Amino acid sequence: MFDIEASLDSRLLAAPRNRPTVVFPEALDPRTIEAVCHLGRFIRPVFLASEAEVRAMAEQLLDRLGADRVAYTLSESAFVDPGSRTDLVAAFAAACREHGRSQGREVDLEEARRMVSDPCLFGIWAVKLGHADMVVGGAIHEPKAFFRPMVDLLAQRSVSCEAGVFVLPDSHPEEVYPHNIVVFGDVGVNATMNPRILAEVAVGTCAVARDLIPEDVLPEIRCAMVSYSNRGSDEGPSPELVRQAADLVPGILAERIKHAQRYASIHIRGEVKVSVALSRRSADLYHADGLPWEGGPNVIVCPNLDMGNLLYHLYATRFPEAKKFPVMFGLWFQGVDLPMDCTPEDIRLAVKASVMRLHHYGEWQRTPKDTFFRRHRVLVLNPGSTSTKTSVFEGDEERFSEEIQHPAEALKAFEGRPITDQFAFRKEAVLRFLADRGLALGDVDAVAGRGGLLRPIPHGTWNVGPAMLEDLRAGQRGEHASNLGALIASELVAGTGKAAFIVDPVVVDEADPKVKVTGLKELPRRVISHALNQIATARRYAEEHETFYERINVIVAHLGGGITVGAHRKGRYIDVNNGLDGEGPFSPQRTGTLPAGQLIDLCFSGKYTKPELKLLNIGRGGLIDLLGTADMREVERRVEAGDAEAKLVYDALSYQIAKAITALVPAFDGDHIDAILLTGGMARSPKLVGELRRLTAALGCGVQVYPGENEMAALAKGALRVLSGREVAKDYPPA
Repeated sequence: MFDIEASLDSRLLAAPRNRPTVVFPEALDPRTIEAVCHLGRFIRPVFLASEAEVRAMAEQLLDRLGADRVAYTLSESAFVDPGSRTDLVAAFAAACREHGRSQGREVDLEEARRMVSDPCLFGIWAVKLGHADMVVGGAIHEPKAFFRPMVDLLAQRSVSCEAGVFVLPDSHPEEVYPHNIVVFGDVGVNATMNPRILAEVAVGTCAVARDLIPEDVLPEIRCAMVSYSNRGSDEGPSPELVRQAADLVPGILAERIKHAQRYASIHIRGEVKVSVALSRRSADLYHADGLPWEGGPNVIVCPNLDMGNLLYHLYATRFPEAKKFPVMFGLWFQGVDLPMDCTPEDIRLAVKASVMRLHHYGEWQRTPKDTFFRRHRVLVLNPGSTSTKTSVFEGDEERFSEEIQHPAEALKAFEGRPITDQFAFRKEAVLRFLADRGLALGDVDAVAGRGGLLRPIPHGTWNVGPAMLEDLRAGQRGEHASNLGALIASELVAGTGKAAFIVDPVVVDEADPKVKVTGLKELPRRVISHALNQIATARRYAEEHETFYERINVIVAHLGGGITVGAHRKGRYIDVNNGLDGEGPFSPQRTGTLPAGQLIDLCFSGKYTKPELKLLNIGRGGLIDLLGTADMREVERRVEAGDAEAKLVYDALSYQIAKAITALVPAFDGDHIDAILLTGGMARSPKLVGELRRLTAALGCGVQVYPGENEMAALAKGALRVLSGREVAKDYPPA
């Protein structure tokens, strides 16, 4: 049995990270709530009911769904009591009256207000006017209350149809429908019937099938247009009408193929009797070119609404284990109409299918208006040694980005001076970045800067304040370009009332005292790591599993120019190697942990000066010292070419990373570890990832990969959590 949900999930997760806003007018229907609790990764849900009412109903479902899943879903949702949004009711009522006038009828203002205050019409108008992307209903409302107004208001084409998608169990004879997949489309949504409409319905239904079923599963989409009677459109298309429609199909299909070549695999046959289309005899049908179909049709266009409904409910009743869901064609993916006997699984499949098609066409970018989910605008700054990465985020979406390069000649003037002397120079570069994009500081809601070398602090988003600025200017804990992040952020928002934040700086330290004890009292371990990417990666894993950072146990390995491997236990970053000072596995540019006795001898050998040793430790060590390159791709090429030395070093690196990962098991005090997460630039290597999977398999938890550093998005998300009220910013220094 084809796993259509897994297929939809994989394609949705490969889509752009923006999630469409989906409105649920039937917010207190338990089936709807249960379905939404499996959709958090793919949509932004809007429940048209009070939060208290939805939470009370969700409480009844906790045993089946799990408290974490419910809590996460509700934290990602908006709750709107239509009657309380007088601003939207007024706007919708005005639009409703204008729509009535366009159809030759006058609607009284109070009547219009009453109509659009109904959750169904409120949700439909929210989509119509760009406040949301999709509305889902019909599970508890008759067609006149939801389906008909939805089609009336949201139809983007003159022709619409509703398709019922079935993936039948293996017990169904496969020779009837290839892979036991069949799509029923009916013509009854349209008030009139003519050859053009029938042809459009046939092509549109086939397009739904092609979009949803991958070509490696169904290489061809084969459609049978069923003729029903010789009495014309009262009961359904006559054979003559079907013949005329079939003549129009090639031209309509050709237009589809211009849009996407995948539709070239669609073949439509007209004038097929119902008894043939639904039986083994359908295998005797032929393509228009005379070649046999090698199996029956997988799309059946029914002659009227009654037959479409009959077949949908007949197959749903006969095969209760079938995967089934409806899909609308002609509404530009803006509406989902549910059968009244739908299950939670049917609802989530229908929503996923429509969202996937929304993404699949490549034209949807984001919800036109941010009414229900405010898109705060955040300026993000990440100063590095020779550049300042600068981005503007609107919500989760990065709208503008540039890595502002600072030429060597420009930086030469600051050699030998404190990093803070570059403050004005870098600030001006950021202001030019904004001006070049037509933005001013008044256009942003907050600025998030990369945190610098501060006192050890817990993870989270921190307000930039006087004490933090004083510590960074003094540079007592080290000079680094990241110290400029908070300084510039603070200056940019000065006098505007806007917030300046830092997020998870390298000094995040939530380790127990026992973690820092060494055998030499003068040298306790320091905790300095890639905290920003470590914690952002753990949060991303939690989001993808529809739960919270505070409820997972993961080991994160950041594999970049430096390597840090950290333990994250139920929302605390409890242990990690100090990658900055050279602790842990060696990396492309760093030595990692060295034999202490031999290191002492080397320090006093006279062979190196102190600056030279420091450069070997960070900058000229690791792969650079061992193989003369910091490029893992080059190392892998040499390994593939049979270079024995490169293979030895490569195997040693893989071994040391795996050893660091497995060494963190005691940090979880016997608790189950949910996953190992690999991130950073080297996580792009399938070879390295495969080796780490093999070497850590004994832990019994999966390995997931999140390549790259994702620092800009992590900084933005930290600010957004505060701006949206999901997190409270902390004040520095910590108590």
